[in-house]
Amino acid sequence: MKCVQIAGPKRLEVTNIKPPVEHDGYVICELKKTGICGSDLHYFVSGEPKGLVMGHEICATVINPGSRKDLKKGDRITALPISPCGKCPQCKNNEPEVCPHTWDLGLGLSLNTPGGYAELTSIRPDMVIKVPNNLTDAEVALVEPTAVSLRAVHRAGIEIGDHVLIIGGGIIGQIAGMFAKKAGATYVAISEANPGRGKKAVRLGSADEYFDALDPAWAVNVNKNNPYGYDKVIDCCGNSATLSSALVACKPQGTVVLVGISMEPVSIPDIVLAMHEINVKGAAAYTVEEFKQVIQMMAEKKIDMLKYIDDIVPLDGVQKACERLTSGTDDAIKILIDPSK
Repeated sequence: MKCVQIAGPKRLEVTNIKPPVEHDGYVICELKKTGICGSDLHYFVSGEPKGLVMGHEICATVINPGSRKDLKKGDRITALPISPCGKCPQCKNNEPEVCPHTWDLGLGLSLNTPGGYAELTSIRPDMVIKVPNNLTDAEVALVEPTAVSLRAVHRAGIEIGDHVLIIGGGIIGQIAGMFAKKAGATYVAISEANPGRGKKAVRLGSADEYFDALDPAWAVNVNKNNPYGYDKVIDCCGNSATLSSALVACKPQGTVVLVGISMEPVSIPDIVLAMHEINVKGAAAYTVEEFKQVIQMMAEKKIDMLKYIDDIVPLDGVQKACERLTSGTDDAIKILIDPSK
């Protein structure tokens, strides 16, 4: 079957691999839409692991339901792209997102589990979720990243009247801004190094104001409407500079939530964290309930996700799409793949 694999730093290869076969009750599916995720772009830039077929934000149609007796051929599904052990205290407490093994065999995140950058894939049966008929394939492919943003806002504990700063105007940051407003925030700002993305956040209604992260006067400007700091700050980038900025912008005893992930150690002004008694929390993916909540909100038309999609490309167009998303100048925030094109 046709797929896209990592071939080296910023280099993808369209090639063919063997299609998935029935095993261990896995559900075999035909991909309809796949999202290009920020974590995929980290792999794209690093070029590792070579041979990986990425793609964990999916909409697919069942070909073989495997052990899922409630599914049939032709059903449309999405999936939690995780591999919780089901035995640890976290799993037993219904918190698979923090299971120590939850990413070991993540869909499109492991060489052993090829993901949605392909014509077909196979998915662990207990992670598969059937989706309502009134959702488009594109909406279904946005369930996973939307759930990530919802989790971040839940972890922040945003309340009515809060002033919220989102650091990073990619898809996770933009949707987090949307959810922050729905949670009652009266002012949401986005800090972004790419002016196109920053302005788009305001245009799409994800933020009330945009601040240039590269502006030398950033620290002064970002707090012009918040002389005592932001109630909640959500860092969707995950590096020393953005985390330091988050701590500086947060009010004393406020909350900083880390969504973006750095694969390297980060340095922070810990004196600010300690002297201002700032609460720092991680946000790992989502709970099963949050994932399903997003599907319900989409089905009930409570959230409009299609406005965030900039383009849909075939497998042959993934290389250029990833280049576009990592350019630092293009305002695109979400590009989907249609493996059937």
